[in-house]
Amino acid sequence: MIKAVIFDLDRTLLDRDASVEHFINDQFARFEKSLNSVSREAFTSRFIELDEQGYRPKDQVYQQLVHELALGKGIEVKLYQDYQDSFKHHCIPFQGLQEVLLQLIANKYHLGLITNGKSRFQMDNMKALGIQPFFKTILISELEGVKKPDPAIFERAMERMNQPPEACIYVGDHMEKDVQAAENIGMTPVWKKDRQEEESLARYSIFHLSELPPLLQKLNTKEERSCYSK
Repeated sequence: MIKAVIFDLDRTLLDRDASVEHFINDQFARFEKSLNSVSREAFTSRFIELDEQGYRPKDQVYQQLVHELALGKGIEVKLYQDYQDSFKHHCIPFQGLQEVLLQLIANKYHLGLITNGKSRFQMDNMKALGIQPFFKTILISELEGVKKPDPAIFERAMERMNQPPEACIYVGDHMEKDVQAAENIGMTPVWKKDRQEEESLARYSIFHLSELPPLLQKLNTKEERSCYSK
C-alpha cells in the first residue's frame, strides 16, 4: 500500500519554464542600461536556450551569454548573483499545487521531496511557493552530497520517512533522474508530463497535479497493486 508520496521540485511542482521566462524578462529590464544596447529578445531567448531547461550550471550560462552578446567584462558575475538572489521572487507553481498537497495530507500520506541543486536557492524557491511546511522530509543534493539519479539519495529519503520502497511513489519530470531512478530503487514512479498530448513513456503519468490523488486511490486498490507487482 502506498503511504508516502515523494516529489521532484523543478518542472514537477514549480513551473520552471514560466518562472524562468518571468525572471529573465525582469532581469533584462533591471539591467538594460548595462547590457550594451542588446535587445530584450536576444538576451532572454539566448538565456533560455543556454539554460537547457535548468540542467546547465547558471554561472556557465551567464559566462557564455556575456561572451556571445559582448556584454562587457564582469557583468556575468552581477547577473549570476542576481539570479541567485532574485529568482525566488518569480516562482510560479503548477495549477492546484497547494490544494493537491493539502488533499494528500488530509488523506494521511507522508510527503517528501528530493531535488538536485543549491540548498539555499531551492529552499528559497520552496518558501516562495509556500509549500515548505507540507514536507517533513526534504533532501537537496548540495546538502546531501549526492544527487539524482544516484540511488543513495532515494534510499536516504525512505530511511528518514521510515518507509520501504514499495510504500512510496516518486513524482518527477525527468525520465532518467526521476522515473527510472525511482523504479530502480523499487519505488512506483509517476512521470509528470510536459504536455497533455505527450505520449506516456512510463506506466503511470500525469499532466495536471490534480490527477495524482485519484491515481493514488487506484494504486491502493488490491487489483492495481497486484497487477503492478507481477
